[in-house]
Amino acid sequence: MAHVELRGPMLGARWLLLFLVLTSSLGPARPEPRVPCYFIFEDSLVDNGNNNNIASLAVANYPPYGVDFAGGPTGRFTNGLTTVDVIPKLLGFHGFIPPYARTRGQALLAGVNFASAAAGIQEETGRQLGGRIPLSGQLQNYRSAVQEMVRILGGEETAATYLSKCIFSVGMGSNDYLNNYFMPALYGTSRQYTPEQYADVLTQQYSQQLRTLYNSGARKVALIGVGQVGCSPSELAQRSPDGVSCVEEINSAIGVFNAKLIGVVDELNALDGAHFIYINGYGIFEDIMRNSAAYGVSVTNRGCCGVGRNNGQITCLPYQAPYA
Repeated sequence: MAHVELRGPMLGARWLLLFLVLTSSLGPARPEPRVPCYFIFEDSLVDNGNNNNIASLAVANYPPYGVDFAGGPTGRFTNGLTTVDVIPKLLGFHGFIPPYARTRGQALLAGVNFASAAAGIQEETGRQLGGRIPLSGQLQNYRSAVQEMVRILGGEETAATYLSKCIFSVGMGSNDYLNNYFMPALYGTSRQYTPEQYADVLTQQYSQQLRTLYNSGARKVALIGVGQVGCSPSELAQRSPDGVSCVEEINSAIGVFNAKLIGVVDELNALDGAHFIYINGYGIFEDIMRNSAAYGVSVTNRGCCGVGRNNGQITCLPYQAPYA
C-alpha cells in the first residue's frame, strides 16, 4: 500500500461495519465490553511489542515510532494507534489488547495480541529480517494461552463456551509476497510456483492453520484480505517504471490470493458453529488512497523514514527524524 501518514486513529468504515457484524446480535452498547475477549493474529500492521526482545530487524520499540502514542514507543510500527487499538475501544474495552510477550494469567481472559512483524503463513517468510513469530508460532502461543485459560476458568467446557463468545481477527499473507515470493534473490518460490499455484499453496496451508484455530475454540473470526502491497514505497522504488504507478504484477498476484481466501471462508463456515467473515483489506486501502481527504489522512508514495529516502525498505533508524 502507499504510505498513509496518520496523526490519530484510522479505521476503514467498511472494515468496521463488517467487523461489527460479528457482534450485531449482542445488543446495544453497554458499560461492559460487547464481547469478553479479543484475540489478534497478524504482522507488523498490528504488532504491539511481541518482537521487542527478538533478534530481528523487524522491531519498532524506539523513536520515531510511537511519537504520537501516549507513553512513547511500544513496538507498534506506527506513530500512534493501530486498527486493533481502535476496535477494542469501539467494542467497549477499557484499554488496549496487550501483546502476548508480556501477558499471562488472569489478563489473558480479555484477549491477547499475538501479531509479529515480518511473520507469514509460511515458516520461512521474512527470515532475511531475523527472528519473527510465523502464524504457526502465533497459534502455538494461543494454544498455550488457552491451556492457562482452561485452568483459570475451571475446565475445558467452560473455556470453550467462553471462547465461543470472543472475537478473533487474522490478517496474514502480505509478507508471504513482499518478503518471500517477490524477493527472488533470497527465496525460490517465484521460480517454483506461478502466482496461481502459490496462492493455492498459501491458502491450503492457511486453511489448515485456521482450522487449528477453530479446533482451539475460535468461532467468531474476521479474516482480513491482503492489501495493495504493490503500492508500497519499497515496491514502487524497486519495480515501478515511474516510481509512482503501483506494481500490477504484485497486486494481480494478491488479487488471486484474496479470491481464493474468500473460498476458504465459505468452507470454514460449514464447520459447526463457525462464523467467519472476510474483510476486504484490498478494497479498503484502495478506497483510502482514492478518497484520502474523506478519511482525514494524506497519502504519499514514499516511506516516512528508513534506509533510502524513497523506498522505506528497512525500518526507521533509532531517533531518525521522519521525512517531511
